[in-house]
Amino acid sequence: MSGSLVPARRRGLADEVADRIRDAIFDGVYVPGSQLREVELAQALGVSRGPVREALLRLEQEGLVRSEWHRGATVTTLSAEDVAELDSLRAALEHLAVELVVERAADDALAALEAVVRRMERAHDEHEMVRCDLEFHDAVYAATGHRRLLEAWQAIRSQVHLFLLTRIGVATGGYLAGIPAEHRELVSALSARDRETALALFAEHRRHAFEILNGRTTQGVRAPGPPPT
Repeated sequence: MSGSLVPARRRGLADEVADRIRDAIFDGVYVPGSQLREVELAQALGVSRGPVREALLRLEQEGLVRSEWHRGATVTTLSAEDVAELDSLRAALEHLAVELVVERAADDALAALEAVVRRMERAHDEHEMVRCDLEFHDAVYAATGHRRLLEAWQAIRSQVHLFLLTRIGVATGGYLAGIPAEHRELVSALSARDRETALALFAEHRRHAFEILNGRTTQGVRAPGPPPT
């Protein structure tokens, strides 16, 4: 019948396969540039190639995977343009997020940020720290109470995760030691409702990672201190 709905297909298995491949990328099993062969993935996960193909398409939509006709699917390698675009988009979203958190975040939302920093202080390796870093920013966007802003963040979250993995692939000196202190400064500024300091610290937080990816510094995380003037 013209205009009728077609039956929905169950995609649960493809979703699970996508989750497994995504986790493997985030855990460093598949680094940027690695090939993701359908046959090998299907054998490793104990599924047919159909769900793997669907999963790779979903990950391509997230920006984690790129497909080329002569190479197949590979884990995305961020170009200089990719890095610059992600950085500028994060800056725009984060500026609004910080302003909203300072203006109206509830005390329990700020306490959630503190809890993430405490988990950071217990992180055992760089990949765990990256996950904590993403959780911190999840909590920042959740604290805004702005549904569409949170959805905009979630749309680029996987690519930001890849951005941070690329960052630790370039340099890890001081990363585990410095990141918790850096985020504690961010929480302090937000808790104090200090808009200008919070904006400056978040901008510095982004700038350092951006410079590492662009090869301008390899000294790890900056020492905690006053925000830039």
